[in-house]
Amino acid sequence: MFSLTQFWYAPRWYHWPIIVLLLPLTLLFAILAKLRRLAFRLGLKVSSRAEVPVIIVGNISVGGNGKTPMVVFLAQFLSEQGYQPGVLTRGYGGKSSQYPKAVTEHSIVTQVGDEPMLMRQHISCPLVVDPVRTRGAQFLVKECKCDVIICDDGLQHYALKRDIEIVVIDGKRRLGNGLLLPAGPLREGAWRLQQADFVVINGKTQAPSEYAMSLEAGDLINVKDPRLSRKVASLVGPVTALAGIGHPQRFFDLLASYPLEIHKTISFVDHHQFSADDLPNDVLIMTEKDAVKCRDFAHQDCWYLPVKAQLSAAFSSEILAKLRTIKASN
Repeated sequence: MFSLTQFWYAPRWYHWPIIVLLLPLTLLFAILAKLRRLAFRLGLKVSSRAEVPVIIVGNISVGGNGKTPMVVFLAQFLSEQGYQPGVLTRGYGGKSSQYPKAVTEHSIVTQVGDEPMLMRQHISCPLVVDPVRTRGAQFLVKECKCDVIICDDGLQHYALKRDIEIVVIDGKRRLGNGLLLPAGPLREGAWRLQQADFVVINGKTQAPSEYAMSLEAGDLINVKDPRLSRKVASLVGPVTALAGIGHPQRFFDLLASYPLEIHKTISFVDHHQFSADDLPNDVLIMTEKDAVKCRDFAHQDCWYLPVKAQLSAAFSSEILAKLRTIKASN
């Protein structure tokens, strides 16, 4: 199946003619993005500041970098440090008639999106979906009494001013061919990394200024009945791996590190809306993000593998130091 990711990451020589053909569209994208940033800088577009510090967790390349585990890590860590964080997300893939929309354990995934439902399973702080980020931020401050906002994605959404920017990058794919969309995977150029407060690499770092993040997998959890769990190594015989995320191969590589007999792998586009027909009647392992959409029709042998972000003490200390500095200056 044709996919632009073939041309974005480690392109072969015969991919470059197509990349060149896409360059006019990339130039147009670059011009429009620059004009948009300039409009905010000149005050032609309004950029609002929340009453509390705002931490943006985003990326400059599309999909599958590990942003969601980072948001969960921050929400848990700041709660442990005595803060009252709130998480704000756009809720991609969900559609509601009313915003801001608080995400609870009883929320419907088609209304709030798969990533918010995944985060809700791991964090206890307020979690709100709103495509208008300034409105969602105000709701978290006024109604939920949050003293710091963690904005899931939104690096390029300049209508909401930010105090701390964290850019998450996939350690294997990095910035691909280094080109902007659609000839490459970038929303903004590599120069944007110089403006961020933290560059977090999901994998191995390549520079002293980068912070490493690793994803630690837990036990398998049954999709249909989350009360059931088992060790990955307890699976005997062929299994099927399934992923509908931004970078499915990262999940398949993770499973390959276990003593499993992977019978086949099945990939879907990111935020795919699953149905029962998508799930083969095999012993099936999927991502937690996919599992939140499959619980109602999953069979008994569907399992998901949760992952948790691990970061250094130095990163955590730097985050706290920046928040203290921001608070002292206000």
